[in-house]
Amino acid sequence: MDKLGAFISPETQKRGLKWCSPTYIHNDIRTNSGKITGFGEMGLVNVQENGNTEMGLPLGAKNKYTRMDSQPTHDDDGFGEDYDASQHYHQMERRNTTRKYVFACSVFASLNSVLLGYDVGVMSGAIIFIQEDLKITEVQEEILVGILSVMSLVGSLVGGRTSDSIGRKWTMGLAAIVFQTGAAIMTFAPSFKVLMIGRILAGVGIGFGVMIAPVYIAEISPTVARGSLTSFPEIFINFGILLGYVSNYAFAGLSAHTNWRIMLAIGILPSVFIAFALCIIPESPRWLVMQNRVDEARMVLLKTNENESEVEERLAEIQLAAGFSNGEKHEEKAVWRELLSPSPALLRMLIAGFGIQCFQQITGIDATVYYSPEILKSAGIEDKTKLLAATVAVGVTKTVFILIAIFLIDRAGRKPLLYASTIE
Repeated sequence: MDKLGAFISPETQKRGLKWCSPTYIHNDIRTNSGKITGFGEMGLVNVQENGNTEMGLPLGAKNKYTRMDSQPTHDDDGFGEDYDASQHYHQMERRNTTRKYVFACSVFASLNSVLLGYDVGVMSGAIIFIQEDLKITEVQEEILVGILSVMSLVGSLVGGRTSDSIGRKWTMGLAAIVFQTGAAIMTFAPSFKVLMIGRILAGVGIGFGVMIAPVYIAEISPTVARGSLTSFPEIFINFGILLGYVSNYAFAGLSAHTNWRIMLAIGILPSVFIAFALCIIPESPRWLVMQNRVDEARMVLLKTNENESEVEERLAEIQLAAGFSNGEKHEEKAVWRELLSPSPALLRMLIAGFGIQCFQQITGIDATVYYSPEILKSAGIEDKTKLLAATVAVGVTKTVFILIAIFLIDRAGRKPLLYASTIE
């Protein structure tokens, strides 16, 4: 402060300027008409005697100096005078509301995945009583179980074109209606042929739902949460399997003519919730853009994005991906031609995607789920109630490890979990 005192008048010193960091004081400091002009590492600072700055910088927590006789202001809290507490509160409220809304939409969209899981799990136990009641052969039993996967494949292939025509939201509704029809037919089936008709319809409905759920979730989810939310269908499939096992165990004590019908009829309940969900969830913004309903897509994005400033950017990305530019639609890409003649990068992605899925199915996990009572029976468990109780334990174990994997997927990474599951 000796050098500083040599250049500052006693009157100015009495007014009480306090320099918090001498490092920023340059040797070239002089008094000029009652002002202090400093050249330092922070640039030109021109401070008047009244404590204000000609550069418009407030004297507060953000500056290296304050007046000793100045009174604390709201700027000293570290937010600055442009800080608006009500605006911050509004942003936090919007973020919480948006997350809850997107989470609810993802849950409702995943209810169709519960149908697949439930049908797989419940049929593993119901087939025991169907065989006893309808007197079907072992070959008929295998056809009845396997036809669901075949028709689900057909439903998935048809569902893509259907969702482009009537929208993602109403494709989920159509899937629920088709499955409900199939489940009702199976519930009251008097013979194997009628049971097969219901099974075929249920398979088509499940194919629609399983195909559209992850697509819809990915299209409404904000980028930051898309990875975790798109895993919901897989979680709900395994949850449905567990519910199917529990249903088998709960109704096994009824007569063989009644219990399997009740087991299959319960599968209608998730479809009822889906009908309710259609009144709440919005249409996919991507599909709305494809239909040139940009204003409606913008409204959906305002509901599903935490930051309003990102809505226009996200909308522009969707328009570009959908082939729109300046309100005009470009020529659609030949998707199948691109898949059949892929670029080197796309070929690597296809090999990885198809390879993982193929090897996953080759392990026989679906057959294990379908025929778990038969496998446990071969292991020595004869009582039907104990067999179904054991399958519940299998379902609980499977669901627990699915939840563990979901918890670790963003922490440990995808590949380590894939390696771990392969070793096991």
